[in-house]
Amino acid sequence: MELRHLRYFVTVVEEQSITKAAEKLCIAQPPLSRQIQKLEQELGILLFERGTRPVKVTEAGKFFYEHAVQILTHTAQATSMAQRISAVNKIVRIGYVSSLLYALLPQIIYMFRHRYPDIDVELIECGTRDQIEALKTGKIDLGFGRLRLTDPSIKRLLLRKERLKLAIHKNHHLTEYYESGIYLSQILDEAIFSYPTTPKPNFATAVQSIFTELGLVPKKMIEVREIHMALGLVSSGEGICLIPETASDIGMKNLVYIPILDLEAYSPISLSVRNMDQSSYIPKILDCIQAVFKDENINMLHEDI
Repeated sequence: MELRHLRYFVTVVEEQSITKAAEKLCIAQPPLSRQIQKLEQELGILLFERGTRPVKVTEAGKFFYEHAVQILTHTAQATSMAQRISAVNKIVRIGYVSSLLYALLPQIIYMFRHRYPDIDVELIECGTRDQIEALKTGKIDLGFGRLRLTDPSIKRLLLRKERLKLAIHKNHHLTEYYESGIYLSQILDEAIFSYPTTPKPNFATAVQSIFTELGLVPKKMIEVREIHMALGLVSSGEGICLIPETASDIGMKNLVYIPILDLEAYSPISLSVRNMDQSSYIPKILDCIQAVFKDENINMLHEDI
């Protein structure tokens, strides 16, 4: 069985017509019909019901179609990843979530560029969820994100558990907890802004999952487009907001930040790479991460997740 036979079969299923499939594949109809028959003979099953228009797939054919699509998808991804790995000596594309620009990512990238001037670096803003597909298709080579996501073809290293803080207006009644810190159970009656409005899962769902893990139900969660809008509304006295600790450096006026005492209130910072990628840039970026963390007196976890 050849990959082209799978492509032929998948195209016929999706076009529901031998004629349309032949046109799409740029081959004549008779050879395509013969290749489909040859595939059926090799498998020992009927893939299509005879004499039906549009073409109908048998139950066995439906099952085989699902697996054929997976095989073709994995083959395309493997090809793309192999091409990226072979070309990575020239350029490394790094995906990142925007909130990490307020953390240590800029220092890490600056050090990487300084240490390895022969490697070009391209930064691409990319949500954690989208980084998985971007790594598979070769659009990026490394991904810095925050969410707890898994995929068998992606390896993720947990670098740090960044604490969350509560952003409030400087005249808010919760400022009495500025020194002592606060538990999430104490803010359930407040209007809480969450962000972003990008496709889920995102940071908003991560925050919601922390409440759920603690068995808490906030009365009013308001989702806004991004962190600056959330903090701007907090600065206007409209409500409160949970943010990663480093995002407090944004410097918006009239805000104070209160430590959250719940152990579960953290945002994981992770590095994602292709599972079988053995490229030399991976240990190099890890060395830079470790050096920056050491300068900042932060323990680097480096745990597989």
